[in-house]
Amino acid sequence: MAFFGAGMLVTFTEVAASLEDEFNEWYNREHIDERVNMPGFHRARRYIAADSATLVKYFATYETDTAEDLSAPAYMELLADQSDWSKKIMSQFSHFDRLTCRISIDQTHGVTGAAGLVRLFPPEAEMDRLREWLRETALPAMCQRQDVMGAALLENDLAVSNVGWLAAGNEIPADQKTEWLILIDATLPAAARGAAETVLGGDALTAFGMTASALDINSYALLFGNQR
Repeated sequence: MAFFGAGMLVTFTEVAASLEDEFNEWYNREHIDERVNMPGFHRARRYIAADSATLVKYFATYETDTAEDLSAPAYMELLADQSDWSKKIMSQFSHFDRLTCRISIDQTHGVTGAAGLVRLFPPEAEMDRLREWLRETALPAMCQRQDVMGAALLENDLAVSNVGWLAAGNEIPADQKTEWLILIDATLPAAARGAAETVLGGDALTAFGMTASALDINSYALLFGNQR
């Protein structure tokens, strides 16, 4: 089964160790269900880092009909009216990053227990060629590897993202660049990391003005998810 729409919110979070138990209870018992039932949202999944090379401990995905659902007035209004528990937990995030993405390539299949996540900033002049190479060559090669069940390309939409930044009272950074995410669904975290490192490593990206060292490759294990 492919994703439930063409949009995806991706978040990265960390909290102090003293808050971690309550953070996980809040996420599993309130936050996921609350978001899944918002207009345009269909499925949410959250993950925990599976190895020491993964930079941020928790990440989550929220599948929506379109990327525009993530900047819709109704959604912005709901974000401004958080529960007391949400206000308590969110005010104590030690790390938070939020991307509002368009799913430009979806080669996923089913539901797995692990994910690989590759973060990159492709040169704008090479985006079209890189996107085509990922669609026709790289992502299919990942999907053929043992224990890898799917892969997708997510492209952060800065116009959508900036609506959320402004609503939160933040200034839009002057040096914004479009970030891409390659999401790999696998049965085991090591398989997801192996697929990313094998297919995207070495000289694979030099034709697109990038090197393997420019990639941030992470592997995660599924904690909890819900859908409607």
